Amino acid sequence: MVQNTLQSIFMPSPSKSSSILLPVASHLLTGLILSPLDLVRTRLIVQSFLPKYQSYTGPLDALSQILRDEGGLKGVYLHPHLLIPAILDNGLRPFVSLTLPPYIATSVLGLHGNIDSNPLAWAAAELVGTCAGLMIVMPFETIRRRLQVQARGIAKPIKSCVESRPLPYNGVVDAFWHIVTEERSNLPERWKAKGKEKDVVVVKESWWRSMGIEQLYRGFGMRLSASFLVFLLGVTNGGFDTDSGWAEL
Repeated sequence: MVQNTLQSIFMPSPSKSSSILLPVASHLLTGLILSPLDLVRTRLIVQSFLPKYQSYTGPLDALSQILRDEGGLKGVYLHPHLLIPAILDNGLRPFVSLTLPPYIATSVLGLHGNIDSNPLAWAAAELVGTCAGLMIVMPFETIRRRLQVQARGIAKPIKSCVESRPLPYNGVVDAFWHIVTEERSNLPERWKAKGKEKDVVVVKESWWRSMGIEQLYRGFGMRLSASFLVFLLGVTNGGFDTDSGWAEL
């Protein structure tokens, strides 16, 4: 509905233009409109399962408490900790999904024509583009979820079922910096006593884990497996249906 409305305003006459500005704008505007519901979903996911530790009894209760204690509609939509991550997430995701697969198909794989000419090769390009897009999008998605968990205004901190940072993040850049620097996966040296001697067991890890970058890609393997599953299902069914990036895993 949002895309049709934008198209009727900015492109009232039929056009064969392949510009991605209108699809990206429709994705971005839709994501911003629905951002309070995404905030409620994140809060309900991370809250404790035990009733005595739960902050919300359901979606309506969560939305009413957030509106009451965290600045109303203005706080839900325009707070920098919610607005900036929402713009980055909802704008970058469709842009990557709409530009990477065609670029890989034409510039890397040398494909020409439409998807009907070589559906398998185009599907492979779509898969590669999706995997590459996850590397770009997931850090912003992770940061957005972290900032959504934080209570603002006069709201009490949520007793989450996962460990959260005692001190709140002060924005996207601050969240990125503290995730990378504070959540390193370096294992400390383990000491094993043997009588009066102590042997040091040094655990070697890859730079991926030691730099803390891994924490920005939690769930990457699962998302990657889902993309491969969609590709295999398309191969099995003998056809691929593209939807201009609207499908989301």
